[in-house]
Parts: sequence; structure tokens; C-alpha cells
Amino acid sequence: MPEEDLVELKFRLYDGSDIGPIRYSSASTVAMLKERIVSEWPRDKKIIPKAASDVKLICAGKILENNKTVGQCRVPFGELPGGVITMHVVVQPSLAKTKTG
Repeated sequence: MPEEDLVELKFRLYDGSDIGPIRYSSASTVAMLKERIVSEWPRDKKIIPKAASDVKLICAGKILENNKTVGQCRVPFGELPGGVITMHVVVQPSLAKTKTG
């Protein structure tokens, strides 16, 4: 895989800690990133996502859609070559799980 097709990402969690940085293909989807975040989530945190659907990724103030690729989510301005892109992770359990009957 050519070097320019790789994007270095880190994921900032709610408490300020990070997962990464990890290199991803620019063809990786947001859904794939969420699966990896859930699998690598530190187990000592108070809030732990149970599934990828519990996770929202935010980059440059925008919530990223699952079907978008990393390449489509890049912010063209202010990006430095070889720089690490930080995405913020929000855990929001689905309504079906939190709803009480």
C-alpha cells in the first residue's frame, strides 16, 4: 500500500485519554474505525461502549457517517503532511438499551 494512502489517526476519549495513533488506509470506513475503537477500548473506564452503534466519531466539528471513508472525512485545510488527525469519541448508548418500560 502506498504511503500516501495511509492516514494516522488517534481517538480522544471522554476523559482526555487516547487510543492510538494508528495508521489506517484512506479507504477504511468510519464503521470499521468504530469496530476497532470498541475492541481496543480500555476496560478500566467508567463508560464502556458495548457495540459500534454506541460510538459517535467527531472530526472538525462534524459527526462522521458510518458509510464514509477516512479519505472522505479528511479536512483539507490545516492538515499537515505526516500529521496525526485527532477524532473525538462520544459514547451514546442506543435508546433501546436505556429505555425503561
